[in-house]
Amino acid sequence: MNNNSVNELLSRIVVNSKIFAGKPIIRGYRISVEQILKSLAIGIPVSELLQNFPELEKEDIQACLLYAAELIEEEKIYNIV
Repeated sequence: MNNNSVNELLSRIVVNSKIFAGKPIIRGYRISVEQILKSLAIGIPVSELLQNFPELEKEDIQACLLYAAELIEEEKIYNIV
């Protein structure tokens, strides 16, 4: 994935201290990245998420996953066993 694609996807994620106490959300909507990630984690298919949230696009889901991956990439690991 090139930098333009990464930046384009990540631009869909917004952090605003006045919305959801500053938790990351999908641009223009009060749908948190956390909500999408937890839904995926418990097995809700992307197709069902898109049906339940018709304002979302597949790229919004991809942006949530990329956002989480970017956070993990930046984590410092202190205790490796």
